[in-house]
Amino acid sequence: MPVVPLVRVQADDFDAAAEAARLTTGRKDVGALVTFTGLCRDEAGTLEALELEHYPGMAEAELTRIAREAADRWPLTGLTVVHRFGKIPPGENIVLVIAASAHRRAAFEAADFLMDYLKTRAPFWKKEHLSTGGSSNWVEAKATDDKDAARWT
Repeated sequence: MPVVPLVRVQADDFDAAAEAARLTTGRKDVGALVTFTGLCRDEAGTLEALELEHYPGMAEAELTRIAREAADRWPLTGLTVVHRFGKIPPGENIVLVIAASAHRRAAFEAADFLMDYLKTRAPFWKKEHLSTGGSSNWVEAKATDDKDAARWT
Protein backbone atom coordinates (compact mmCIF):
# COMPACT_ATOMS: atom_id res chain seq x y z
CA MET A 1 0.00 0.00 0.00
CA PRO A 2 1.43 3.41 -0.95
CA VAL A 3 2.45 5.82 1.79
CA VAL A 4 0.38 8.91 2.52
CA PRO A 5 2.54 11.92 1.64
CA LEU A 6 2.86 14.88 3.96
CA VAL A 7 2.33 18.09 1.97
CA ARG A 8 2.51 21.62 3.36
CA VAL A 9 2.37 25.06 1.76
CA GLN A 10 3.51 27.71 4.19
CA ALA A 11 5.04 31.17 4.54
CA ASP A 12 7.41 30.15 7.34
CA ASP A 13 10.79 28.55 6.80
CA PHE A 14 11.22 24.81 7.37
CA ASP A 15 13.83 22.66 9.07
CA ALA A 16 15.04 20.04 6.58
CA ALA A 17 16.81 17.99 9.27
CA ALA A 18 13.69 17.84 11.45
CA GLU A 19 11.57 16.83 8.45
CA ALA A 20 14.08 14.08 7.55
CA ALA A 21 14.14 12.84 11.15
CA ARG A 22 10.32 12.58 11.09
CA LEU A 23 10.63 10.06 8.23
CA THR A 24 13.45 7.99 9.76
CA THR A 25 13.32 8.08 13.57
CA GLY A 26 12.41 4.67 14.94
CA ARG A 27 12.13 3.18 11.45
CA LYS A 28 14.17 0.15 10.41
CA ASP A 29 12.66 -0.17 6.94
CA VAL A 30 14.32 2.98 5.55
CA GLY A 31 17.46 2.21 3.57
CA ALA A 32 17.59 5.45 1.59
CA LEU A 33 16.60 9.04 2.22
CA VAL A 34 16.87 11.50 -0.64
CA THR A 35 16.35 15.17 0.14
CA PHE A 36 16.19 18.12 -2.19
CA THR A 37 16.12 21.67 -0.87
CA GLY A 38 15.55 24.44 -3.38
CA LEU A 39 17.00 27.79 -2.31
CA CYS A 40 16.47 31.33 -3.55
CA ARG A 41 19.59 32.40 -5.46
CA ASP A 42 20.70 36.00 -5.87
CA GLU A 43 20.95 35.98 -9.68
CA ALA A 44 24.50 37.43 -9.70
CA GLY A 45 23.63 39.99 -7.03
CA THR A 46 20.62 41.49 -8.84
CA LEU A 47 17.84 39.90 -6.76
CA GLU A 48 16.50 41.38 -3.54
CA ALA A 49 13.81 38.72 -3.15
CA LEU A 50 11.72 36.19 -5.02
CA GLU A 51 8.01 36.47 -4.33
CA LEU A 52 5.95 33.32 -4.69
CA GLU A 53 2.18 33.55 -5.02
CA HIS A 54 -0.30 30.68 -5.04
CA TYR A 55 -3.99 29.86 -4.82
CA PRO A 56 -4.56 28.55 -1.28
CA GLY A 57 -6.28 25.19 -1.35
CA MET A 58 -5.58 24.64 -5.03
CA ALA A 59 -1.80 24.60 -4.52
CA GLU A 60 -2.04 22.08 -1.69
CA ALA A 61 -4.41 19.88 -3.69
CA GLU A 62 -2.12 19.82 -6.74
CA LEU A 63 1.02 19.17 -4.66
CA THR A 64 -0.82 16.34 -2.92
CA ARG A 65 -1.94 14.87 -6.24
CA ILE A 66 1.63 14.94 -7.59
CA ALA A 67 3.01 13.45 -4.35
CA ARG A 68 0.40 10.66 -4.41
CA GLU A 69 1.37 9.88 -7.99
CA ALA A 70 5.00 9.49 -6.86
CA ALA A 71 3.92 7.28 -3.94
CA ASP A 72 1.95 5.10 -6.37
CA ARG A 73 4.87 4.77 -8.80
CA TRP A 74 7.69 3.93 -6.35
CA PRO A 75 7.88 1.74 -3.22
CA LEU A 76 8.36 4.52 -0.67
CA THR A 77 8.31 4.35 3.11
CA GLY A 78 7.73 8.09 3.47
CA LEU A 79 7.33 11.25 1.42
CA THR A 80 7.34 14.93 2.39
CA VAL A 81 6.82 18.03 0.25
CA VAL A 82 7.03 21.53 1.75
CA HIS A 83 6.69 24.61 -0.47
CA ARG A 84 6.93 28.17 0.78
CA PHE A 85 5.13 31.27 -0.46
CA GLY A 86 5.64 34.98 0.12
CA LYS A 87 8.72 37.14 -0.30
CA ILE A 88 11.88 35.04 0.05
CA PRO A 89 15.33 36.66 0.06
CA PRO A 90 18.39 35.01 -1.52
CA GLY A 91 19.86 32.19 0.54
CA GLU A 92 16.55 31.14 2.11
CA ASN A 93 14.68 27.88 1.53
CA ILE A 94 11.88 27.68 -1.03
CA VAL A 95 11.00 24.00 -1.43
CA LEU A 96 11.78 20.70 0.27
CA VAL A 97 11.22 17.21 -1.10
CA ILE A 98 12.16 14.17 0.95
CA ALA A 99 11.65 10.63 -0.35
CA ALA A 100 12.33 7.64 1.91
CA SER A 101 12.51 4.07 0.66
CA ALA A 102 14.08 0.73 1.42
CA HIS A 103 16.29 1.24 -1.65
CA ARG A 104 18.11 4.25 -3.14
CA ARG A 105 16.81 4.10 -6.71
CA ALA A 106 13.17 4.51 -5.70
CA ALA A 107 14.02 7.42 -3.39
CA PHE A 108 16.13 9.19 -6.04
CA GLU A 109 13.57 8.73 -8.80
CA ALA A 110 10.61 9.78 -6.67
CA ALA A 111 12.39 12.98 -5.55
CA ASP A 112 13.47 13.77 -9.12
CA PHE A 113 9.96 13.14 -10.46
CA LEU A 114 8.43 15.38 -7.79
CA MET A 115 10.76 18.28 -8.53
CA ASP A 116 10.19 18.01 -12.29
CA TYR A 117 6.45 18.10 -11.80
CA LEU A 118 6.54 20.80 -9.12
CA LYS A 119 8.38 23.04 -11.59
CA THR A 120 5.76 22.49 -14.31
CA ARG A 121 2.41 21.70 -12.64
CA ALA A 122 2.35 23.32 -9.22
CA PRO A 123 0.23 26.50 -9.27
CA PHE A 124 2.85 28.97 -8.03
CA TRP A 125 3.81 32.23 -9.69
CA LYS A 126 7.21 33.85 -9.18
CA LYS A 127 8.04 37.52 -9.25
CA GLU A 128 11.61 38.80 -9.04
CA HIS A 129 12.19 41.91 -6.93
CA LEU A 130 15.43 43.51 -8.08
CA SER A 131 18.00 44.94 -5.68
CA THR A 132 18.53 47.90 -8.03
CA GLY A 133 15.00 49.07 -7.26
CA GLY A 134 13.90 48.52 -10.85
CA SER A 135 10.51 47.12 -11.76
CA SER A 136 9.58 43.65 -10.60
CA ASN A 137 9.48 40.90 -13.22
CA TRP A 138 7.28 37.83 -13.41
CA VAL A 139 9.39 34.73 -14.08
CA GLU A 140 8.41 32.86 -17.24
CA ALA A 141 8.25 29.07 -17.41
CA LYS A 142 11.27 27.42 -19.04
CA ALA A 143 11.06 24.96 -21.92
CA THR A 144 13.77 22.89 -20.23
CA ASP A 145 11.43 22.31 -17.27
CA ASP A 146 8.75 20.91 -19.59
CA LYS A 147 11.36 18.70 -21.27
CA ASP A 148 12.48 17.35 -17.88
CA ALA A 149 8.90 16.55 -16.85
CA ALA A 150 8.12 14.88 -20.20
CA ARG A 151 10.61 12.08 -19.52
CA TRP A 152 8.28 10.65 -16.85
CA THR A 153 5.35 10.02 -19.22
